[in-house]
Amino acid sequence: MTLRIERGQGGIRLSGELRVGNLDQVKTEIERCESPVVLDLEELDLIDLEGVRFLNGCEAKGVSILHCPPYIREWMLLERGRQKEHSEL
Repeated sequence: MTLRIERGQGGIRLSGELRVGNLDQVKTEIERCESPVVLDLEELDLIDLEGVRFLNGCEAKGVSILHCPPYIREWMLLERGRQKEHSEL
């Protein structure tokens, strides 16, 4: 399965798999949206490490993430902790 991106009044809905090869496309869609940007991840099934880092970067820039699957949210938190540890070294 690939990534499906749907734009609506409430923001951007991502469905399927978010992988490093899709990030430029998602960035482009975010840039086209008016602020505040909202990403709905309710139908996101699979993600890779770069996708997790991308979502962390989005949140750091003020993008809201809705309906994030628990395993993705947990991975995002773990990755933030790792990046913080590396920046303190």
